[in-house]
Amino acid sequence: MPPSAGTRIDALRLVPPKEQALKGTLKLAGVGSEIVTSFRVVPFLGVRASWIARITEFEWNHHFADIQVKGPFRVWRHRHELQAETRGGVAGTVVRDTIECQVGFGMIGAAALKLVLARQIAGTFRYRQKVLPQLLAE
Repeated sequence: MPPSAGTRIDALRLVPPKEQALKGTLKLAGVGSEIVTSFRVVPFLGVRASWIARITEFEWNHHFADIQVKGPFRVWRHRHELQAETRGGVAGTVVRDTIECQVGFGMIGAAALKLVLARQIAGTFRYRQKVLPQLLAE
């Protein structure tokens, strides 16, 4: 998340993935895991909101998906897809995100999504794409 959101992880309830290949010291979030975060609703204000996400799908080296259990959206489904790809002779991984979200509140929510929230969501994912190579290298 962009630093301006002030996002913090408040709790992790990890359920290890079922794949045998994942035995070891890695701590991964398999199906049923919940991640509790909080963030600033408006970046420059101190008002915080809570977001609880639950992992609903996990396929090693392919994808994982989460849903919002509690948070700012009426519906939030997020699928993270991973695909090995070679570009210019360099092997790497393409990360794709598919999001389904609904704000609620009828036409007012739809307008807020179109005028403000879609831009914020896009900015969040632009930021993530920028820092993802560093995060995956750790």
